[in-house]
Amino acid sequence: MPTFSAYDGTKLAYHVCGDGPAVVCLPGGPTDSAYLGDLGGLSAHRRLIRLDLRGTGESATPEDTASYRCDRLVDDVEALREHLGLDRMDLLAHCAGANLAALYVSRHPENVSKLALITPSVRAVGLTITGDLRLETARLRRDEPWFPEAFAALEAIVAGRASADSWQAVAPFSYGRWDEAAQAHQAAGDERMNPEIVAAFGAEGAFTPGTTRTALARFTPPVLLLAGEADLGAPPATMAEFAALFPNAELAVQPGAGHNPWLDDADQFVATTRAFLEATTAASS
Repeated sequence: MPTFSAYDGTKLAYHVCGDGPAVVCLPGGPTDSAYLGDLGGLSAHRRLIRLDLRGTGESATPEDTASYRCDRLVDDVEALREHLGLDRMDLLAHCAGANLAALYVSRHPENVSKLALITPSVRAVGLTITGDLRLETARLRRDEPWFPEAFAALEAIVAGRASADSWQAVAPFSYGRWDEAAQAHQAAGDERMNPEIVAAFGAEGAFTPGTTRTALARFTPPVLLLAGEADLGAPPATMAEFAALFPNAELAVQPGAGHNPWLDDADQFVATTRAFLEATTAASS
C-alpha cells in the first residue's frame, strides 16, 4: 500500500487499481475510499487512485484533529498530486468528497484537467435541497415494499423530528435496489464512519460558498455532474443548479439510481463516466 507525507508530516495512504490514464478519486463520508471499490469496473479503462482521507482507512491519524476540516484537506490533495508527479489530473469525487474537490478546484484550478462530481454534496457551494424536493424524489420509490416505513421516517426527518431509528430507516433510499449487496454496503459504511471526523470536516470556517462559487465560475475545463434519478441526497434538480455554476459542465442523470450509481447499474455508470473522460481527453489533445 503506497503512502506519502502530508504538509504536517501525517502519513496518508492511497490505493491504485486498473489501467489507463490516472483518475484521482476522493471519497465521501468523510471516510476511507474502500467503499468506492473499482467504481463498477471503471478500473478496466482508467487507473483509479483512491485517497484515504486523513484519520480514515490506512491513513494515519493527525496530531491536530482540526486538520480534518474540509478546506484544510485541500493541502492533502495537492500533496498527493505532487507525490504522483502529475502536472494536471483528472479528479473524481463522490458525495462529501465533492466539497473537497470544489475547494481544491477553487484554489488550484490549473492542476485539474477534468472534474467528475458523482452525486455530490452541495455544502461547499451553498445550494439548498428542500424537504419538499427530497419527499418528491422519494415518492419515485413508492412501489417498493420498504417504502411506507422509510417514507414515514423521511417525513419525520424533514419535520425536524428525526431519531437515530429514522436515519436507519431511510437507508434504502440511497440505493437503486435495496438488496443484500446494498445492505452490506450500507452496513460497512456505517461501521467505518467516525463522528469526530464528520463533525470536524464541516466545522465553522470550512466553507465560504460565495467565494467558491465565484472561483467555479472561472473554472473552464470540462465538468461532469452525475446524478441518480432517485437520489434524495443529490436530487437531479439541485444537480442542475450545481452544473450551472460552471461555464463548461454537463449533467447526466442515471435512471433508477440512488446515491451510489456504480452499484445500481455498473454498466451505465461506467459508460457515462468513461465517455466523459475519453471525450474530454480527446478534446484536449
